[in-house]
Amino acid sequence: MYASPPPPFLATSLLLALCLCGPGCRPTGESSPSTTAPPPSGPTWLKDATAEAGLTFLHDSGAKGDYVMLEQVGGGAALFDYDNDGRLDIYLVQCGGPESASRNQLFHQETNGTFRNVSEGSGLDVTGWGMGATAGDVNNDGRVDMLVTEYGAARLFLQSEEGAFREFTKESGVENTRWATAAAFFDYDRDGWLDLVVANYLDYSPTHKCFDTTGKPEYCGPQNFEGTPTRLFHNLGPAEGSSVPRFEDVTVRAGLTAALGPALGVLCVDMNADRWPDIFIADDGKPNRLFMNQRDGTFREEAAARGLAYNNMGASAGNMGIAIADINDDGLFDLFVTHLAEEQHSLWVQKPRGLFQDAVAAHGLANPAWRGTGFGTVLADFDQDTWPDLAFVNGLVQRGTDTSTPRLEGLHPLMHPYAQRHQLFRNDGAGRFEDISTANPDFAGRAAVGRGLACGDINNDGALDLLATCAGGPAQLFLNVASRKGHWLQVRAIDPALGGRDAYGAEVRLRLGARTLWRLAQPSHSYLVSNDPRVHFGLGSQDRFEAIEVLWPDGTEETFPGGAADRLVVLRKGTGQAP
Repeated sequence: MYASPPPPFLATSLLLALCLCGPGCRPTGESSPSTTAPPPSGPTWLKDATAEAGLTFLHDSGAKGDYVMLEQVGGGAALFDYDNDGRLDIYLVQCGGPESASRNQLFHQETNGTFRNVSEGSGLDVTGWGMGATAGDVNNDGRVDMLVTEYGAARLFLQSEEGAFREFTKESGVENTRWATAAAFFDYDRDGWLDLVVANYLDYSPTHKCFDTTGKPEYCGPQNFEGTPTRLFHNLGPAEGSSVPRFEDVTVRAGLTAALGPALGVLCVDMNADRWPDIFIADDGKPNRLFMNQRDGTFREEAAARGLAYNNMGASAGNMGIAIADINDDGLFDLFVTHLAEEQHSLWVQKPRGLFQDAVAAHGLANPAWRGTGFGTVLADFDQDTWPDLAFVNGLVQRGTDTSTPRLEGLHPLMHPYAQRHQLFRNDGAGRFEDISTANPDFAGRAAVGRGLACGDINNDGALDLLATCAGGPAQLFLNVASRKGHWLQVRAIDPALGGRDAYGAEVRLRLGARTLWRLAQPSHSYLVSNDPRVHFGLGSQDRFEAIEVLWPDGTEETFPGGAADRLVVLRKGTGQAP
């Protein structure tokens, strides 16, 4: 969460960056952009529906005035349909510690759109130094399971036929004693079983104390500690007669120990179009890592060679959350990564395939209405005009100076100095982003310590909604109320041969007239959250589409027929037409 100094040969570039940044780039508080022009207005898209939905959750960060670094990192969540009733449920993670009375909470979505707390007896109401949550069917039985990351553990919970969860961490072989943050399920060897990558943060001890420039106790930054290896677990499937999958730690053999780092975000996606998934890791204050799949069970780190290690000034930054989409309609996905308030965020645009360039300024994101320290982030088409928009939540990591902005009700007093407003941007249809934060006061009007941001169609109306978490504060549910929305299509890609589970890693392309829209079926992105596994397309004025092409995780490809818009389409592997 702090940037490290750049290599010596980049000193000139850094000086130029500081000059360009202007007086608005200060390390604490909520910064203003260098321009004095009034902030733009825009459409209202998001409504705070937390109370009417009955979602009552207050995050316990563990804050007691000791300034333990764990307190400001966690805040994970999952949007997932655990009982297969077609409605997204919610799981929220606590960080109060193993002896705390604050337990992780599971909320079931009822038929009327409200959420009922079903934590007690669910098996997921555990305590710990919780960080994030990742959902996936790891034993191909058609029931989604849950992985919870913590300081000192990554805990695997399998769902039974009765709908309850039971921990099988030790039995499954998922042993991780590091500070686990982000995690993702993906099939790196294409054998039909979901493997697991666990991004670990720092080699940290809570006994280490840090102070600000005035001598007051303050949260430590990552520069005080060494980075750690990201762990890779190969899923061997359950033994005969068992439903418990066996995971083998292949971190060393796969080559992931070749580069260590303080990981906060992870994304598994095929970077170079070889139809094998790779691993991108957002590292806090250090160069990002990109492990390219060598198709033989090993990976090679290539972030610098592919343009993803450093920002546009050639320096490392406080890399946190990751969003993915094709922002400029060129058929190639791009990556947005959140940074600190005194830095610019990065928008790595891809071209040609497998090579990236940070072009954040060229796409209108250099001078927002204010600067914040971003964490969870999504690129999603909120107004359904076919172009992905951008949202992210903010929250400082060192005490700020802003006391005038209203705080989110329920925020712990110790977290008030770290609160900032969230931000929302509209894609103008040419790949440039317009700041519409001020037109969305429900989302961006009150300051919070934003951490997780999960995206999905929560109320099944065809529009994408958001779930935001706050370190030491309440979770918030934002429903999409955009008045000028286009047509839409949702796609769920499943594999009947694998228990009917969601095909994590599938690339879905929708042919819409002369255009082809691209989406990735991978719920693990943003920051410490698991998103809706269904992919969403905004279709604009088009009420029909020509075809859907699916590149399945095993490398095969199928085409499915077109049809009418404004519905959910379930695509089953093996029922489409091969090329």
